[in-house]
Amino acid sequence: MRGCHHGGCMRVQRSWTTGVLVGAIALATGGWLINQSGAASGGESRRLLDEIHRLISARFVDEIPPEELYQMAIDGMLENLGDPYTTFLEPRDSEDLRLTTTGNYGGLGVRIDVKDDWITVVQVLPNSPALREGLEVGDRIIEVEGESAEGWSVDKAVDTLRGEKGAPVNITIARVGVDRPLAIRIVRDVIQVAQAQGFVLDGDIGYVTLRGFSREAKEELVATLDRLVEEGAGGLILDLRRNPGGLLPAGIDVTDLFLERGRPVVETRSRLDEQNYLFRASSEDRYADIPIVVVVDGLSASASEIVAGALQDHDRAVVVGTTTFGKGSVQTLYGLSGNHSMKVTTARWYTPAGRSITKDFDRASALRDLAASAVAISGEPIAARSEPEDREEFKTMGGRTVYGGGGITPDLIVYRDTLSTEEQELRRLATRSGAIPRNIVFRWAVEYSNEHDFNEGFSVTQAMREEVWTALVDAGAEVERELFDQSQTYVDWLIADELAGAEFGEVPQLRSRAVRDAQINVAMDLLREADSPEALLTVAARAAEAQSAEGTRSGEPGGDR
Repeated sequence: MRGCHHGGCMRVQRSWTTGVLVGAIALATGGWLINQSGAASGGESRRLLDEIHRLISARFVDEIPPEELYQMAIDGMLENLGDPYTTFLEPRDSEDLRLTTTGNYGGLGVRIDVKDDWITVVQVLPNSPALREGLEVGDRIIEVEGESAEGWSVDKAVDTLRGEKGAPVNITIARVGVDRPLAIRIVRDVIQVAQAQGFVLDGDIGYVTLRGFSREAKEELVATLDRLVEEGAGGLILDLRRNPGGLLPAGIDVTDLFLERGRPVVETRSRLDEQNYLFRASSEDRYADIPIVVVVDGLSASASEIVAGALQDHDRAVVVGTTTFGKGSVQTLYGLSGNHSMKVTTARWYTPAGRSITKDFDRASALRDLAASAVAISGEPIAARSEPEDREEFKTMGGRTVYGGGGITPDLIVYRDTLSTEEQELRRLATRSGAIPRNIVFRWAVEYSNEHDFNEGFSVTQAMREEVWTALVDAGAEVERELFDQSQTYVDWLIADELAGAEFGEVPQLRSRAVRDAQINVAMDLLREADSPEALLTVAARAAEAQSAEGTRSGEPGGDR
């Protein structure tokens, strides 16, 4: 499979659809294959490599299988490239990549997680085989084809439960409130994972989260945004947090929705002539009069950064959140023998203002950043810094200052809500004693939703908190009641989140999270004051100036709320 060729922009995009990816996270298996039937490459060097291989195979003190020696050579070559995105893919990893980019696979239609050492259903997808066979949130999968699933990882469960369309799988589940295990036979079907989910907040603000950039991303996003506009949305929030990227054409197509025809979207630069190209918007701005806030974080990568960077450079949207991942390169996927494949970095991409946002890959500094992280209220780490230190300055089309290198720096830096010292201590002590708070609240929420009727607009009550406290104590959590009471914000967040998911499903759970989310609330505040894209820029600039004058950032990590 090869990359793009010159010609019309849309023709180029189609040719790249199957071949070129921007970012989804690099797979752990990396390497290269010696092409025994290929053309001469390196002459003397090639012969020397073969001689070393034969010598080690025959003379090294320990016998090493030939395939392991080749793998060592593969790993060594790729490690010395210094590029974490050039990777060799085993057949299984190649298939995983295909599923990531198409959004379709043969499976059951459930989202799963490990809860208390068991694979547990945390969501049942609409119109799925799992829904048809009656699987429910909270069901524990205790056996698959007669084999105990205790201690399974999510990866092992996914590998086992996925399969060909039409192939059955027999599972046994344990269900809350049911005394005996239930045996269920489910026939796998093609599962299309939704890329876009959205709803209206506060009466007239449309919120949409985009999970990835597969072939279906633009179509799903358009359908979602059009529905929100019909429902009265006069401002839009595009949430690209934790979106690792996907196909380059998908990123271009999504950006195309918000720019005027002919505006530059992204430029790729390569030593391969056919991959030097300036991509331009091919249609008119579909939502021209609607102000847009793009929300990003440190896990927004590649195609997410193409969208955020282009809309920022054209002054079309305000970017809010924390600095993005910083992946500004393009990978081409090449098929190899034996169903292996290889992703090779073949180009770098640049925003319309000429920015390269590539961050230098330094594993040691990445680990230091993680160690210095604060903890979000959801329990996830937050990078400790988001400032554009010593980075090259560029100007947007309207003259605003933006930065190159190290990711997309938001126009307004806003951190996620963080756990207070007491809340972090509650998590630490409970987890140390084997009672992970989120898992305990999840099981409680499943039981509570089975026993109580309540509507989506429910509020967390003191009675709910008392039940959760009892559940923690029963699970062996070694924490004092005073510490639990001091952690009420965190406890309430868990209760609201898990109850919404258990009783109402994914979209209500997303809505519950959004209204409690510091970054989303800042985005909503900006949109409430702006009736046009131009007005939004003014409002955001005023907020950034006030933030700078105060010397603070919303939700600054490391401090108590």
